[in-house]
Amino acid sequence: MAFLLSDFPNARPSLKLLIPAFLALYGTYETSRCLRLRWSFYHGGVLLLLYMDVMALAMIFFLLLYPYEGWLQ
Repeated sequence: MAFLLSDFPNARPSLKLLIPAFLALYGTYETSRCLRLRWSFYHGGVLLLLYMDVMALAMIFFLLLYPYEGWLQ
């Protein structure tokens, strides 16, 4: 959704990307609530999901901030 809203090759600032950013942050928070204190394969799977969430957040925030940085264009 964030990639479609950003219209990536055409670098235009859009604050519409704040919606997917907040939703992804909320999803990462909800995933982190599933962590348990003791390590198990379930805990490892949740950590893997958290790492994927962090990569998605990095992409969303890059698409959000990319048009505001003139030196990247």
